[in-house]
Amino acid sequence: MSTAAVFRDAWVDAREAVVEQFEYRELLWQLTKRDLLLRYKQAAMGFGWAVFMPLINTAVFSVVFTRVAPLKLDVPYPLFAFLGLLMWNFTASALRFSVVALTGNINLVTKVYCPREVFPISAVLVTIVDTLVGSIVLVAIMAYYHIGPGGAIVYLPAVAAVHIAFTTGMGLILSMANLFYRDVKYLFEVVITMWMFATSVLYPSSLVTGKLGLVMRINPMTGIIDAYRDVLLYGHAPTSSAFLWSAALAGVTFVVSAFVFHRAEFRFAESV
Repeated sequence: MSTAAVFRDAWVDAREAVVEQFEYRELLWQLTKRDLLLRYKQAAMGFGWAVFMPLINTAVFSVVFTRVAPLKLDVPYPLFAFLGLLMWNFTASALRFSVVALTGNINLVTKVYCPREVFPISAVLVTIVDTLVGSIVLVAIMAYYHIGPGGAIVYLPAVAAVHIAFTTGMGLILSMANLFYRDVKYLFEVVITMWMFATSVLYPSSLVTGKLGLVMRINPMTGIIDAYRDVLLYGHAPTSSAFLWSAALAGVTFVVSAFVFHRAEFRFAESV
């Protein structure tokens, strides 16, 4: 089979997966609603947890990078760090819940017919809600420092679409991998920690040189987080080569993961 035929089949399967999500949108809504209620059930702070950890981490790293090892930035460091942590936590939390999305719904996976993609996608949707709550604090911090995106805000939906597509594609792959190999969820915790420090979450990638700097620049999350800063903090379009690379990789990741996931669904019951 030619390369063109492989990509054509992958695109068809990805399109079918999207169509199935629309047909089963009520199930997706119910799963998302259930997961939201379970996540914050009997939690005194409720949605406050969505902003508590980014705020605490921002405070800690602000002390480090403003007092101990000061960074020279064009914007206040607390704002720089909070935005990076908020967007990083979206991907990290979404993937953390996606890893166990299939293994945590064994009865539905094996006994009820539905597109299995709804489980990791539901994990992503729940985390979107958390991020929207955290964005309220982001807006407040931006107002405090008198920083606004201006006309560049029109690019925000495009950046968010790339971010969500990449995270969803990774979530599909990880949830499927953990179903076949249960130690994936343990390896994930190690990888996600290393991944964070190889991303421009807490410091600009321009300050890192050598091999680590190269890793940061080809890391798709660096391009995505920098694009958020370009739009929201610096007020210009996300036209850097890093973001264009991230957008291309996000598209490929989503299409390929949907294709692989769709083709492997018939084996899920056998792997429980």
